[in-house]
Amino acid sequence: MEKDKINIVLDTNIFVNPDSRYLFGKTPREALNNFLETLGKKENVCCFMPPSIYEELTKFVGYVSISKKSILINKKPPSKYELSIPSLMFYELIEEMRTRINKGLRVSEKHIREALKSKEEQNIIKSMREEYRVALREGMIDSKEDCDLLILSKELNAYLATSDNGLILWAHKLGINCITAQELKTFIE
Repeated sequence: MEKDKINIVLDTNIFVNPDSRYLFGKTPREALNNFLETLGKKENVCCFMPPSIYEELTKFVGYVSISKKSILINKKPPSKYELSIPSLMFYELIEEMRTRINKGLRVSEKHIREALKSKEEQNIIKSMREEYRVALREGMIDSKEDCDLLILSKELNAYLATSDNGLILWAHKLGINCITAQELKTFIE
């Protein structure tokens, strides 16, 4: 890679999250293909996706629907055995998980108490699931795909293009610069 190239690691949500994809297109398929069309005109921007993220993206847009220009996105697996991560990050992750598990327990207890007093079982279960999801997952890295994005961004000293607040929080802990969909659009135009 040339020194003056800007490396960007792309998260799926740039193309599928309605809050960010509208910058590139109305549907995930259109957003990705419009992005690739514009990227093809840039020589100083190099985009990467871990294979796990590319696979996730294809589930939203379908393999057949992806432009032949998808070759412009380097599908690079992160070097999981070569990169060192500060141990403090794992201490913080464990502490955060303990706090979130306790929050999830409180959400469950609250909804069980409501269910014992009420006959609206379906509404209570739906409400509990949403609150439980927020308590445990919102603002966290919660998948191996998230880890792939963090590790690859760190390895390449690249910008991470994402709208996932949990990923942004943990990327900042690792010293990774994050960019929004709007900033990504500016980079490639």
